[in-house]
Amino acid sequence: MFDYDWFHGVPFQQQQEEARYRCTMRHFPEINREDLLDDEAAHGFHVEVIVRTLVYLRDGFSYELKEMANVDSKSHLIFECEPVDEHYKVGSFVVTVPFDEIVRVEAFAVHPSERPEDMPLITGFRTRGDGAEHAREGTDHPRESAPL
Repeated sequence: MFDYDWFHGVPFQQQQEEARYRCTMRHFPEINREDLLDDEAAHGFHVEVIVRTLVYLRDGFSYELKEMANVDSKSHLIFECEPVDEHYKVGSFVVTVPFDEIVRVEAFAVHPSERPEDMPLITGFRTRGDGAEHAREGTDHPRESAPL
């Protein structure tokens, strides 16, 4: 089970840094792990690596965590998510998720110059295959009703 401290504490930062470090190691395999960040080129690469945090829910939906919300609740994860659909990038979506609904958290690290065109599928915001903007009938919320 996930809790408030995990997302706001040292382990969360360590997971992100571990992903960033492993991305750098993969790009510079000839450099010894202990000496990696002492190398000027590897250090410069490491500083530029971006980390995307993906939160997967029990219902099959997933969200990219853009930024933690500054809210006092410790019973839910509250964050601004990064919408996939360009139509929704004009505003801000703040999502509240009960911790017991979270089944997995991934930190995806990549250098901007190597960022793939097809990023991990994020199902919290997307259009349906039939072109409809919203899958839930009678709602304006962009979240699709059926998980993959």
